[in-house]
Amino acid sequence: MARTRIAALAAAAALTVGAGLAGCGAADMTRQSSPFADTGGSRTLTLSVQSWVGAQANVAVAQYLLEHELGYHVDTVQIDEVPAWDALSQGRVDAILEDWGHPEQEQRYIDGKGTIARGGDLGVTGHIGWFVPTYFAEQHPDVTDWKNLGKYADLFRTAESGGRGQLLDGSPSYVTNDKALVKNLGLDFQVVFAGSEAAQITQIRQFAKEKKPFLTYWYEPQWLFEKVPLTEVALPGYEKGCDADPEKVACAYPHTPLQKFFNARFAKDGGDAAAFLKKFRWTTAMQNDVALMIAEEKLTPQEAAARWVKENRATWKAWLPA
Repeated sequence: MARTRIAALAAAAALTVGAGLAGCGAADMTRQSSPFADTGGSRTLTLSVQSWVGAQANVAVAQYLLEHELGYHVDTVQIDEVPAWDALSQGRVDAILEDWGHPEQEQRYIDGKGTIARGGDLGVTGHIGWFVPTYFAEQHPDVTDWKNLGKYADLFRTAESGGRGQLLDGSPSYVTNDKALVKNLGLDFQVVFAGSEAAQITQIRQFAKEKKPFLTYWYEPQWLFEKVPLTEVALPGYEKGCDADPEKVACAYPHTPLQKFFNARFAKDGGDAAAFLKKFRWTTAMQNDVALMIAEEKLTPQEAAARWVKENRATWKAWLPA
């Protein structure tokens, strides 16, 4: 599964990823290939970084340790989730450190072509859902059952939702079942895409500042819960396979242990870097600590990683190759 996140924060987020995270240079993989990927044994590698801040936190810490403890040159590239699988298969990037579940790509590239290898659990469990602000849920407790959303549709209406209640989503590039859910559950809502994680956060915080009701697609782990308390709306229970047909989905999102994936050649011949990334595994709280430094304290990803590394030596020492 996947997530999304008006203009100033979006621009700042783009600068953070493009300039701040890639201390050794960033490449747009939709346009070019990194010279540091698939280099056949040299101490260079390229990591794919997704656009949400939790994924930036993973890469920032991994990059810092690879460079400062293992002596690698690390390049980073920002690329959307599904195209990242294509780049990984082709050796244009060496590793994805946070994937929210792409079974079609797994079947094609792991089980079929054998060009991608599993890198193990990240240690973080992700969950997507629909959320309302806790202040609204406390005033209207029944809103936490999807069956009652219709009675509040007028309160969730915005100029962008065309006379219906608004369900605020992030980027259409993320995996989302929301359009199908709205249709199949018979809800008088319109999915409205903010366009990015940063833009969605800006909208949520503005609604919260004004104490307005809103319904939003959101996900855990995410540092924003510490700043804007949100309460999940219970959708029909998830059962394995209930989301197999994207057009017929009428159930909640699953809880997904987030996974790492490597280019198959890198997994086999990547030496200390591959060994380190296989052992790289941390907690939701750790990821949120670094994400909060980046998003709220405005540290660069490198600064946030350096602080976390300094304070958590016992954790990361276990990731280093023997």
